[in-house]
Amino acid sequence: MKTSTDELLVFVSVIDSGSITAAAEKLGQTVSGVSRALTRLEKKLDTALVRRTTRRLQLTEEGEGFLQRARAILDAMEEAEESVTRKRRRPSGRLRVDAASPFMLHCIAPHMTAFSELYPEIRLELTSNERIVDLLEQKVDIAIRIGALQDSTLHARALGSSKLRVVASPAYLAEHGEPRLVDALAEHRLIGFTAPEHLNRWPLRERSTGKGKGSSNGNAEPFRIEPSIIASSGETLRQLALSGWGIACLAEFMIAADIRDARLVPILGNVLLDERQPVSAVYYQSASLAGRVQCFLDFMAARVQL
Repeated sequence: MKTSTDELLVFVSVIDSGSITAAAEKLGQTVSGVSRALTRLEKKLDTALVRRTTRRLQLTEEGEGFLQRARAILDAMEEAEESVTRKRRRPSGRLRVDAASPFMLHCIAPHMTAFSELYPEIRLELTSNERIVDLLEQKVDIAIRIGALQDSTLHARALGSSKLRVVASPAYLAEHGEPRLVDALAEHRLIGFTAPEHLNRWPLRERSTGKGKGSSNGNAEPFRIEPSIIASSGETLRQLALSGWGIACLAEFMIAADIRDARLVPILGNVLLDERQPVSAVYYQSASLAGRVQCFLDFMAARVQL
């Protein structure tokens, strides 16, 4: 007996959701129905795909291989269906997008009027979280993540990358002087993040490598700062730097206009490593969401130049 697409969907949903109960809620089915479908699939394949314990589900080696193929089959079906229906209907419905507040303020919010004019039937919900959110738990359709991706169960689309810059306001530099070497930072007020800790490791060489201005040393270690003040949001750090409080290391996407208009001044360029933070949109694909997700991602890729 051949495997059905419903059984494939149940299997993938169980793995993505982390439990049979969560998958049943996501699919709008009963827990017993989802459990029977998973058992039926394993019987058809004559192999165990999932090890069940009282605390969690764990894929077997056979399950890991089958999961990749099941995803590919479901994705291909969704793409085929969407390519047919996209031509006869306009994307509509709710689309919830989450991003850290700096990216939301500087890269998403300024373009949403144009997006709504193009797709008036999409109801946008924009949320901001400084830490990584669980898409299923928070009912988020698309999350913008900055940095290396960790969750391999999500679909991802690269939107670009943003360079890190060390900056201070003209007023701060006029009062305290401009540091020329990394060691000189010990004499200055530094603005850091509460978490994660790696954001307080600035991409600076402690000594020149002789390779020229802005060059990168493959053996260089990021410089760990001792912040004088810390905050959870990059936008708070930006405002502190603009007010003349001290020196900050921020992504270029949020301070490009400040640098252009001389509200902030880049410093330590002679020892700055060319470190870039990848920016990605992550999402769980589904047939009902595909049109909304795709048009938003296409729109952002065209508007946001990183």
